[in-house]
Amino acid sequence: MASIRLGDEAPNFIAETSEGKINFHEWLGDSWGILFSHPGDYTPVCTTELGTVAKYTDAFNKRNVKVLALSVDGLEDHHGWIKDINETQNTTVNFPIIADENRKVSELYDMIHPNADSKLTVRSVFVIGSDKKVKLILVYPASTGRNFDELLRVIDSLQLTAYHKVATPANWKHGEDVVVSPAISTKDAEGIFVKGVKEVKPYLRITPQPNLD
Repeated sequence: MASIRLGDEAPNFIAETSEGKINFHEWLGDSWGILFSHPGDYTPVCTTELGTVAKYTDAFNKRNVKVLALSVDGLEDHHGWIKDINETQNTTVNFPIIADENRKVSELYDMIHPNADSKLTVRSVFVIGSDKKVKLILVYPASTGRNFDELLRVIDSLQLTAYHKVATPANWKHGEDVVVSPAISTKDAEGIFVKGVKEVKPYLRITPQPNLD
């Protein structure tokens, strides 16, 4: 099984979901996407995760991000579980959950790690750009819930750096200063970044986030 790496095209697939059959690439369209897997339905950590994602709908929509979950359980279990999520997390799940009983998508995306569990998926996360390329891969153990504030932070960074010649420093958050790309000279940077460039070292130049008014 070939592993998926950053910059690869996200493999396409057709799958049954809690919201009907989808063709992944067609479903994404021109949006960014998050594909994330869950060890199983009716599990406590997953229940909190899916509830959190539903509550973040506006934040994902603002960033043009579609969210797609996956579990190796079937549609009947998914629909029952969604009722539990809505009840216990005080929200409404409004994104599809793939029913991957044959593990087709799980294996395509290398979501089953035999040394962790031979049957259940680990908590994989793939952030996929509007160009269908894989931008981020994270893998959590089954026992650790994901931090969706961190995923939003990463998406902000990915979308910013895709269109501007900058990188984001450690612990960066939307609105904070960024780092000028090392490929640009300081002289050129001063012409590009009209808000100003501070040269800390010749290789470390700081500028205000360029896509803010």
